[in-house]
Amino acid sequence: MMTNLSMNKNRFATKVVVVILIVSLIPTIFNSVFFYVSSSNIIKENVRESSLQTARQAADSLSYVLTTGSDMADLIYSNERLQEVVKQDLNEELPEAERQENHETMHSFLNENIFSSSFVRMIYVLKEEGSSWGSGNFSWFKFSQYNLQELDWQKKTTELDGELLWQGLQFDRFSGAGENTDLVLPITRVMKDFDNLNNIAYIQVFLDGNAVLDRINQIKLGKTGHFFVVDQQGNIMIHSDMEKIDQTISNEQLYHRVINRDELEFEFDDNGRYYYGVKQPLANGWTIVGIVPIQEITGQLLTIQTIVVLTSIVFGILAMMIGYFFANRVTDPIKVLTRQMKLVGEGDFNVRTNVRTSDEIGVMSMEFNRMLEKVEHLMDQVKIEQVQKKEAELRAVKHRINPHFLFNTLSTIRWLVKFNQVDRANTALAALTKLLEANMGKKGTFVTVKEELDIIEKFIDIMQIRYEQTFHLKLDIDQKVNDFFIPQMLLQPIVENAIFHGIVPTGMEGMIQISGRKIDDKVEIVIQDNGKGMDEETLNQIQHALRPMNKSVGIGLLHIFDSINLYFGPDSAIEIESSEKGTIVKLIMKPKNRGENHV
Repeated sequence: MMTNLSMNKNRFATKVVVVILIVSLIPTIFNSVFFYVSSSNIIKENVRESSLQTARQAADSLSYVLTTGSDMADLIYSNERLQEVVKQDLNEELPEAERQENHETMHSFLNENIFSSSFVRMIYVLKEEGSSWGSGNFSWFKFSQYNLQELDWQKKTTELDGELLWQGLQFDRFSGAGENTDLVLPITRVMKDFDNLNNIAYIQVFLDGNAVLDRINQIKLGKTGHFFVVDQQGNIMIHSDMEKIDQTISNEQLYHRVINRDELEFEFDDNGRYYYGVKQPLANGWTIVGIVPIQEITGQLLTIQTIVVLTSIVFGILAMMIGYFFANRVTDPIKVLTRQMKLVGEGDFNVRTNVRTSDEIGVMSMEFNRMLEKVEHLMDQVKIEQVQKKEAELRAVKHRINPHFLFNTLSTIRWLVKFNQVDRANTALAALTKLLEANMGKKGTFVTVKEELDIIEKFIDIMQIRYEQTFHLKLDIDQKVNDFFIPQMLLQPIVENAIFHGIVPTGMEGMIQISGRKIDDKVEIVIQDNGKGMDEETLNQIQHALRPMNKSVGIGLLHIFDSINLYFGPDSAIEIESSEKGTIVKLIMKPKNRGENHV
């Protein structure tokens, strides 16, 4: 029983559970319950009522401004003296003095009324023919540049037949001498002849757009919340961002809550960010809408948050004091074991852990050391087996190359003897003897580059006799490269392919150039011929076949490729280029270890 109790105390899981329980469980439960209950009550009882009150203030303030504009339009509409001035303007028989008096009456009336209200910016009385009048900086020249019937508001105003047409914020196009700089909120209606109710002019009252925006911006909703105004169709009419004017509300949730629902407060989602919104109707039928991120509204919970933070700090300090002792005992062995595992992951199999605890970490450490020993032993075995397997494959390839070449050479010698060409037969036999000596392994697996080139010279002698063509061999080999050790028959298959596939089909004398250079820690040997070369498709097939794990290439090139991969470092490579002028094969060989291959 005492043994089981001791094991339970030393269990890693027991230590973790104790630390988590003390450090996290108690303060987490307390903070969650207290914060949830308190914040919910405050949001429901205080924040929403405050936001609605703010929205009502914004609506009352803006409605006052809009009512000022509509009253001004009614005043001009109902003024019979102004109607007479408009009707008499087209009377060509009207004396010039009386006409001038009419103009002064109209200008005086319009200018006096814009000064009577701080929110009315401009007043225009516009006609399609004859004179048009405007207060302040009205520019007859600018007005004359437009066809009144083509303006977007003209048709709508005519259809309303005396009712007010409200438009969104815009810049006044008819005032001043330069660019349009006056931001206005237009109110438009037709002026009628009360005698026959015919339309005789258009009345435009422009509210000061900057004053309207100031009224809205003075009322705050959170820190970044803002108000804007929409019409009955959900088009934005007043907004601090002019690019959004006359645009329909883009957020679908917000649109439906503003247009299709009666509630004065709502919530909606905008690309994953949640907003709280309020709305209020305006005097002209529009709606003022205020939105603010819900996160900002919770700023009123500062007192609760302060209590939560202070409580968390107290519990946190207590938890750290208790957990620090347990954490060190639990995590230190894990850190040691983790560092050792990272070193193994980087390829260092000589590391060993020295954790000596009695819990699961200690057991894991011992098993980790045992595993590394087994892995290291298995890797050594695999390396030896792979090298032996590859060497066996290379020997098999060489044995496949030799009989084919030997058969063709002996057949050639037989025909030379038959036709009494004894000298040529002796030359061929001498060269064949040299080649057989190398291939029968009398010099082991490796030969120097110089020895391989001696064999190639004999091989070319045989090829000249066999194909009755002249093949010149040009050598340009550094002395250090001459002494570099390479596998047997590494260069001979390349020369044979150059002769058989490149030069022989041309029927002409051939030139084979072999150069060798030492470049940094690599040796580069280049074999170049002047044969007919390869077409692009054949070259692509060979280059593809020389990639790792692809064994579709012929046995000669396969022998070269496997020799490079087995006996030289990972930066070694075979590069092949070919054109109509011949083929170039480049062997790049890097010894696996410094000093290897005696270069």
